[in-house]
Amino acid sequence: MKNIIVNNNSNSIRLKVYFPLLVSCFLLLASCQDKKVEEEDHDEEKSKTEVALTENQYKTVGIETGFVEERNLNTVIKANGYTTVPPQNMANISTLISGVVKDIFVLEGTFVNKGKVLATLQNLDVVEMQEDYKSAMANIEYLQLEYNRQKTLSDENVNPRKVFQEVKSKLAVERARAQAAKTKLQALHVNPNGGSSLVPIVAPISGYVGKINISKGAYAETGIPLFEVVDNTQMHLDLNVYEKDLGTIAIGQEVDFVLTNQSNKTIKGKIFGINKSFSNESKTVAVHAKINQSDTKDLISGMYVSANININNATVPALPKDAIVKDGDKYYVFVKEKGHQETDKHSEKKEDASTTEEGHHEIHFKVIEVVPGTTDMGYTEVKFVSIIPEKAEIVTKGAFYLLSTMKGGGEHEH
Repeated sequence: MKNIIVNNNSNSIRLKVYFPLLVSCFLLLASCQDKKVEEEDHDEEKSKTEVALTENQYKTVGIETGFVEERNLNTVIKANGYTTVPPQNMANISTLISGVVKDIFVLEGTFVNKGKVLATLQNLDVVEMQEDYKSAMANIEYLQLEYNRQKTLSDENVNPRKVFQEVKSKLAVERARAQAAKTKLQALHVNPNGGSSLVPIVAPISGYVGKINISKGAYAETGIPLFEVVDNTQMHLDLNVYEKDLGTIAIGQEVDFVLTNQSNKTIKGKIFGINKSFSNESKTVAVHAKINQSDTKDLISGMYVSANININNATVPALPKDAIVKDGDKYYVFVKEKGHQETDKHSEKKEDASTTEEGHHEIHFKVIEVVPGTTDMGYTEVKFVSIIPEKAEIVTKGAFYLLSTMKGGGEHEH
């Protein structure tokens, strides 16, 4: 009976010795497991804010970096519109008298000076007008002599004054008839003393011939445009500005614009007028901007343009616009982490990290949220949500690729 008791005591003693050791092992195992979970969580969180490329990837993608620059950027209002010319610089030329088209002397696109004869019409009524003028002038010559003679006789009381008054009245009538015939012929650009039935169609302004709506031998009616001549030297813009932006628009502001279908050159202008009424259809107000005369040479009235109206100018921190990428409703840039080059997992086991295979070093980039501002001349104003190191290298080319890599190839916006 004692042996049994002794054995039980021995087992009890052994249990008391080993139990604390078992508890310690269990706690150590649990601690290791928690540490492993924490490391995995840290790595997962890190993967959401960082991305690493090997040297080969870095070179293949063509990553380029730069620095935040202080730049003068304009706050702009975007507007669409079209080129046009003032009414006094566009002429639709018609005739004051109908007739058959005798000759056409110009082609569409030809530059003509003011007074240039564009075409001639033939109308026999012109001959009668010239004859009326010549007849009236001949009568005036005769009546003038008679007027002088009757005035002398009247002054000497030789003839009744009534005769003098009749001659004076006839002279006035003939002068009026001659002046009327002369005015008509001058309006038709016809020589009153000529004898031709041809009526010249003359350019009232200098410019380029636009449309020609007649042909040789056709009958030209009065009031119907025969030619269009446009002077492009006074070309300006008509821009459509919405009501919400009107408060910031003022005369004298600079405008930069490009042709909608030829956006390879920026042209400058300056606002000189703002309409005081809305367009019925678009509910916009027309803003007029004069184009620099040196840039009007190749412009045609009616070209559609996209314009930036420069409101003010300020020096702000800016980056090339390609450095900024959009993910959801937020904007980001990628900062290159200095001194954070690691070997890949296949090279970590080697004794000397400097002897790793070429191209396996990793270059790390950290994503930083920014708030973009004004964009002008290829640069965008940026405000950083968090502090970045001074002289931080920021990815200016390839940021879109880094965002895609960080998201594992998921959907993203640029």
